[in-house]
Amino acid sequence: MYEQMTYSYLLQKMLDLVTADVDKREGSIIYDALAPAAAELSELYAQLDVSMNLAFADTSSGEYLSRRTADFGIIRQPAARTKRLGKFYGAGGNPVDVPIGSRYSLNMSNFVVRERLSSGSFILESELDGAAGNQQFGEMLPIDYVSSLARAELSDVLVPGEDEESDEQLRARFLVEVQNPGTSGNVSDYMRWTTSVAGVGGARVMPLWDGPGTVKVVIVNTDKQPASDVLQQTVLVYLNEQRPIGAEVSVVSASSVPIHIKAKVTLAAGFTVQQVNGSFVNTVRAYLEETAFRVNYVSIAKLGTLLLSIPGVLDYHGLLLNGGGANVGLNIDEVPVVWQVELEV
Repeated sequence: MYEQMTYSYLLQKMLDLVTADVDKREGSIIYDALAPAAAELSELYAQLDVSMNLAFADTSSGEYLSRRTADFGIIRQPAARTKRLGKFYGAGGNPVDVPIGSRYSLNMSNFVVRERLSSGSFILESELDGAAGNQQFGEMLPIDYVSSLARAELSDVLVPGEDEESDEQLRARFLVEVQNPGTSGNVSDYMRWTTSVAGVGGARVMPLWDGPGTVKVVIVNTDKQPASDVLQQTVLVYLNEQRPIGAEVSVVSASSVPIHIKAKVTLAAGFTVQQVNGSFVNTVRAYLEETAFRVNYVSIAKLGTLLLSIPGVLDYHGLLLNGGGANVGLNIDEVPVVWQVELEV
């Protein structure tokens, strides 16, 4: 807004206000007197420009964005700890129970037992905030001594851990909230309540799905994958605390639709099909996560465009999506998941 208020512009503007019979050349008394003032004013205008941007949600960032959204009751979501499935076995390979609160370690990541699911199966929580606890899988070492325990295994991600909400995520949530305000338990309310639960990466709300007063909420986790039973139950408990009196709420996980992609590619010199295949898998996975719950089909044309964008791919032909040459349709409660990618030369 104040880009033109540079040091040179301000200095010249002040010099222009001085009468012509005064020496205004560089090094003169009047020039040397006005130059520091022009420098300070240019810095002031630069700071004022920054302040203007921080005042509005579409250009704000950091603490100032948090303060702006807080005016509307939208608080930046803190980092959340992952909840994992832990399995425990005795010397004979039989499941054994371990004490609630006992601690285990895997690759410098520590986990604590929080809840028993069944014999030998427990919910574990990472001791560190954020998404780092989602990455580890395999055999754990006990930090606390547990008699009769021979092997401890860290298994499924039940509720994904999340890093602190980024500026872009908070801004997007804020704009959705103010542009689609919730009122008395409408769809916007249920969307806001559901997505505020740690571990939920997206939702669809189906009002009146089984008659008056019924609401079904379909969810995915933060990786845009089907949600675990634990996450579904967590969301259901929270929605039952928020819902209007008389509403009957059901929470289910989205179903996964496996996506199989096959094509023949022409490669540039120096590239291997293994390199290209790995890059394409990552690109397709990111595309499917971005479009989950936003579109009701997987576009074969889009996949072709993504394939051509991979470094080393000059051309392709014979692109098949789940064995056919057409889009793959999705129901309202389905999300696509990369199953297999086969590229040949």
